[in-house]
Amino acid sequence: MAGMGLLFRRDFLLAGALRRAPKMTLTKLEIFRIPVNARGAWLLTRIHTSAGISGIGDASHGNDERTIPLLKQYFEIVRGRRIDSVELLRREAGPRAAISGIEQCLWDIAGKAYGVPTYALFGGKLRDRVRNYANINRSTTERTPRGFAAMAERAIAAGFDAVKLAPFDGMPRQPDDATAERFTRLGIDCARAVRNAIGPKNDLLVDAHEHFTLARGLDLARRMEPLKLFWLEEVTPAMADLAEINRDAKMQTAGGEKRYGVKEFYPYIEAGAVDIVMPDVKVCGGMLQLKEIAALAEAAQIPVSPHGPASPVGNVAAAQVCVTMPNFLILEHSYGEVPWRAEIIHPPELIERGGEMRVSDAPGLGIEINEKLARRLGASVL
Repeated sequence: MAGMGLLFRRDFLLAGALRRAPKMTLTKLEIFRIPVNARGAWLLTRIHTSAGISGIGDASHGNDERTIPLLKQYFEIVRGRRIDSVELLRREAGPRAAISGIEQCLWDIAGKAYGVPTYALFGGKLRDRVRNYANINRSTTERTPRGFAAMAERAIAAGFDAVKLAPFDGMPRQPDDATAERFTRLGIDCARAVRNAIGPKNDLLVDAHEHFTLARGLDLARRMEPLKLFWLEEVTPAMADLAEINRDAKMQTAGGEKRYGVKEFYPYIEAGAVDIVMPDVKVCGGMLQLKEIAALAEAAQIPVSPHGPASPVGNVAAAQVCVTMPNFLILEHSYGEVPWRAEIIHPPELIERGGEMRVSDAPGLGIEINEKLARRLGASVL
């Protein structure tokens, strides 16, 4: 009977929210800065409304000093306005993680206000689960073939069937030829060790983080051919050079994590820079821009694999859109950074065999921030 009472109370509150949704306004922003590791913190956002409903988002991008003031500045654009102020926010605010962190909150609120999962507001789902690959780059502290291989084995044991590393991160920018070759050989050795560790049936993804020139990138792609990569990512910064590498490479190429909105993805797709586009829901402008970029890519017959090495909140926000995409391929999961990752949200994040994540049918994003754990971890609430 107690359970029935809780269900009745929830349904009663949702019914009330539906009646109040057109008049509901945005009242308050909270920012949870949660320490993670040497690479930085997670910035989780929560926006409250006049009806008592709140929504959450993820603005993590590794530049807290810039993002936190912008989050506060951009929230003032929508403070006191209706919960459907997404396009107003995009028109009036600047790009990157700050606008995305607020925008995700609005979609979470909207789903709760109308009593539907957020994916229903993006056209409805085509699948129940999204496949994730394990990005082991941030969790691997021993940057050697042995260190990467050990973390890859852990990811496979945890149920993933695809693993990504960025083994060239130690390479200095604009190295001389001898230095570039030394780091290239080390990176290829690390990727080869991971391939040996995960076996031929699991997928191997390699991120070059734009460390290569055109000539060195063409050489890298050829030298990586024996590893049978699922994709080679972000080889070089210049769009024209990426397109040339893409035309020459025998494996798929991927990229676009730093680009904002359809305006930046349109020339990228038109140039044939990559085979797979990787908009980041925290960077590209949020969930609506992610959906629109995916539609743009669909017109060009290009699959979409959202970038997202951050908190479970960002992954869930992306996944709510991914289930609606006809051209979705795979989603990024930052594996092994912290042992408490899954518990920082409620209900806890669950990755099933094959790296699959089931998308909740609860209203909104279907999750909340675990405040008790966040405060125990030393989170500051701004």
